[in-house]
Amino acid sequence: MDPKQQVIDAGIRMLKNGITIGAWGNISLRDPESGLIYLTPSGMAYDTLVREDIVVLTPDGTIREGKRKPSVEKELHLSVYRARPEVNAVVHTHPIYSTAFSSMGEGIPLLLDEAAQVLGAPVQAAKYALPGSPELARSCVEALGNKAMACLLRSHGAVCLGEDLEKAFTVSNVLEATARIYLCIRAMGGRYCPISEDDITAMQYFVRHSYGQQ
Repeated sequence: MDPKQQVIDAGIRMLKNGITIGAWGNISLRDPESGLIYLTPSGMAYDTLVREDIVVLTPDGTIREGKRKPSVEKELHLSVYRARPEVNAVVHTHPIYSTAFSSMGEGIPLLLDEAAQVLGAPVQAAKYALPGSPELARSCVEALGNKAMACLLRSHGAVCLGEDLEKAFTVSNVLEATARIYLCIRAMGGRYCPISEDDITAMQYFVRHSYGQQ
């Protein structure tokens, strides 16, 4: 499918999934062959976007196509792609439960099998920085490290990665479900039972090499 249409469809999906409102958040897709990055425009509602609204960037941030102003988080997306060459999709969402933990400056542990399989590493809360700032981009990359597929932006939202947009949405769904369950555990005054590092490694290997249809 055309990458511009993929980004538009992903924005509508964010709205339908209730993980953003209006024009909040942003989405990008990288073409692994050309290296071009397709990014949502700044401040435009996702359900109004057409192909001409999507901004196409080179890896250094030069606008190759499009007359719209790119998302204010352009540098965050570019920084993630520079740091994580295996990633081809970045989805910045504003989910309720994950953002509640981000607003406390707390991360989310791998307390579920699904989280251990999909999120890569415990989800860290990045240091606070203003939206759209170079500091926020650096803070995000630092919180992600070289393994995690998601991080929380302090008092802001979540950033989820994937080899493609479908996988980035899977990360987003698992992150928010894990945050909701973690909140329930905390509300009941309980503690989660940690999964061992060996079991986490085994589940991640299973997902990569055995799960699903070959």
